[in-house]
Amino acid sequence: MQALLLASAFGLILSSAVSASDYPDQSIKFIVPFAAGGPTDTLGRVLAEPMSKILGQSIVVENVVGAGGTIGVGRAVHAKPDGYTISVGNWSTHVINGAAYSLDYDLSSDLEPIALLPSGIQLIVGRKGIPASDLGELIGWLKQNPASVGTAGVGSAGHVSGLLFQKETGIQLSFVHYRGAGPAMTDLVGGHIDIMFDQSSNSLPHVREGRIKAYAVTSERRLPSAPEIPAVDEAGLHKFYIAVWHGLWAPKGTPIDVISKLNAAAHQAMQSSAVRERLTSVGWVFPKEEQASPEALARVQRSEIARWWPLLKAANIKSN
Repeated sequence: MQALLLASAFGLILSSAVSASDYPDQSIKFIVPFAAGGPTDTLGRVLAEPMSKILGQSIVVENVVGAGGTIGVGRAVHAKPDGYTISVGNWSTHVINGAAYSLDYDLSSDLEPIALLPSGIQLIVGRKGIPASDLGELIGWLKQNPASVGTAGVGSAGHVSGLLFQKETGIQLSFVHYRGAGPAMTDLVGGHIDIMFDQSSNSLPHVREGRIKAYAVTSERRLPSAPEIPAVDEAGLHKFYIAVWHGLWAPKGTPIDVISKLNAAAHQAMQSSAVRERLTSVGWVFPKEEQASPEALARVQRSEIARWWPLLKAANIKSN
């Protein structure tokens, strides 16, 4: 009987090893927890194309929206840990939401980090009809006029940025939460909301077309792709630095060699000149070479949780 049990256990181990070594032998699903058209969705789709060629299987992007991205991340957390369901997320979905929502999963222990992806620097943007021509004038206008700010949901980067902006300026804003940055941008272009704190990849094309106004970049220096937009320090809002980093995660228990294959494919895709040119042209910043490993993403996530959770909990940022 003992020999039979040992043989059965060995068979399971061997089966797992064989399936992992054959990975992937079917299509892979990228779960993006926001609506189509936003920066996280765009990044996922841009990387899915070269990664599918590298891995030899199609990658299907599925938008699972709602509750600030928590529904989509939860779908990935509870998926089978075989490398065929991957979570595409960012600073808000995999750090901020842990403080803003009561989750039925743990962002640190229920996911396996795969790869750190490019970061999106934010722009402070406004609807075309706002009379302010620079950030100082915008702040003055906001102090005199009731204004609305669009976000990708409670706890999103735009929401947190708006709350910090209120704290820094003393301005009270009316928050309008959408199911992603794409729908929020549609309303900003249409003049239905007043301002957004939004990743440059989502905003910059509209700025260049004259559909919205850009007032500042939330970084220490101007973007090489948009040198005409001042950094926040020179615009008068000192050290208001926010960058939205992104990443890939798999469900807990995904085999390590599967993680390694996905990591290598993501890293190779990010080295593609076509990918780099497309993303840097709208302000994406790529991770450094030493940040290529899954462990690097885990370190970034732990560090950001330690930095932001106390601040968010002190500010009582909670979903409704």
